[in-house]
Amino acid sequence: MTDTGRKLRIVKMLKILLSCGALTLVALLTAASLRTTFMDVSAGLERVPWDKTCNISFDIDPDQRQQLLENFKEAIRIRTVSFSRADLNTSALRHFDSFLHKAFPTVFSSSQVKHELVANYSHLFWVQGSRPELEPYLLLAHIDVVPASESDAWDLPPFSAEEKDGFIYGRGTVDDKSPLMGMLQALEFLLLKGYTPQRGFYIGLGHDEEVMGNDGALNIVRVLKARGVKFLFILDEGSVIMDGILQGLDGAAAIIATTEKGSASLKLSVSMPPSHSSMPPRETTIGILASAVKRLEDNPMKRLFGQGPESGMLEHLAHKFRFPLNFIMSNLWLFSPLIARVMERNETTNALVRTTTAVTMFNAGVKHNVIASYAEAFVNLRIHSAHSLKEVLEFVESTIGDPRVKIDIVEGFDPLPISPYDETAFGYQLIKKTLLDLYPSVTVVPGLCIANTDSRHFKDLSGAIYRFAPLWFKPGDAQRIHGINERISKENYEGLVRFFFTLLQNCDIKKLPASHSSVHEL
Repeated sequence: MTDTGRKLRIVKMLKILLSCGALTLVALLTAASLRTTFMDVSAGLERVPWDKTCNISFDIDPDQRQQLLENFKEAIRIRTVSFSRADLNTSALRHFDSFLHKAFPTVFSSSQVKHELVANYSHLFWVQGSRPELEPYLLLAHIDVVPASESDAWDLPPFSAEEKDGFIYGRGTVDDKSPLMGMLQALEFLLLKGYTPQRGFYIGLGHDEEVMGNDGALNIVRVLKARGVKFLFILDEGSVIMDGILQGLDGAAAIIATTEKGSASLKLSVSMPPSHSSMPPRETTIGILASAVKRLEDNPMKRLFGQGPESGMLEHLAHKFRFPLNFIMSNLWLFSPLIARVMERNETTNALVRTTTAVTMFNAGVKHNVIASYAEAFVNLRIHSAHSLKEVLEFVESTIGDPRVKIDIVEGFDPLPISPYDETAFGYQLIKKTLLDLYPSVTVVPGLCIANTDSRHFKDLSGAIYRFAPLWFKPGDAQRIHGINERISKENYEGLVRFFFTLLQNCDIKKLPASHSSVHEL
């Protein structure tokens, strides 16, 4: 049957759905044996021969395993908190510098590694390769963390790095000291085993990512640009392995984010002459501003599902869903509107289908019996890949529709370009291969990072930027980031070290093997 004939047949069956109901449709689809093709992403590159790399095995003795964990715990105990752009814990950042020298003596003493401080507190490492003709790559992480109060309802103190039920608790255990320590610990172990990379690489550690990275990451970029450095690919934080989170999915999914949303922070303000509360005007600054904010909340931006990388994620996952979800996911040309409506009902998945609007601050008034002369609110928007900053600003202005409300841009930037993830995309395929080397049952797919990372500052240095760390997330774990009871299991942290230990070696190949895609049928 041709594709056209197959689509006509599916449409006919959907019409039957309207009169017969969903259960009848399932029976009819089964009886009719509709044969819908979709990509099996577990096939392809990982099934063809790869160039041999060093293949140093990750064998560590009990003392090294204990030291690995102690190093990580010490990193968590150092309170490298960024409160604001003007308020960083600089004494903790200096302490962290000294700690890194103590924790990774081989990295800092090796003749293969060049290290420098950037902007006083950020770090840049250059690990020289034996084949300088091979283009280098860059690994990114950040040192700073968001605040955490001892008075919050943590099960264990947020900077204690104490253990409970096999988990290490503390601010930064996930965001972002586990990848940071994991990549340096992996390099330390490899150097101790006599490893010399063929492909050189850089490691960049920013110190102010949580407050936009305008000092740390941007100055690292300036240093690299001045030296004319370009990267084959870049890997930063951003997405994870989702286990039991996507309902109906058979097994865990590792989502390698190929882009991240744009962002806009806006200040809305209303001003008028002050007056006494006994003689109130018909409208007050607070009332006018509250109405404007309510209009923004009542009118979310349109659904854009299918116009960004989120559709590719579901298409690549289709074969791992159970029937009839696998059928629906592999026919997004038809079911996209339905899927978008379902996804927008959940706070997490809603962020994948549109530009989101969040009112984050509201300030007004100085006394209970004085009409406020000034009111302001701050709105943060995370911009979908199919939107632009300009379009978002136009939407906000038209939705508020009140010239008394002044709109100022605090900061904003467009969504990042989508990095390649096809079978010729070197960085994506090397990350994917490394994951499958360690976790063969995991499904690896491209996706979208709904937050922002330091990697966006590096877009001029590479056209292939990926956001991923092999952190295993169960239901509820995403809410621990910047929240209460942030934690990582000891097993997961060791897995992170193993991941980078393997990735560094896998990247030594000169080129990807020839691919052999396969197509499975439902």
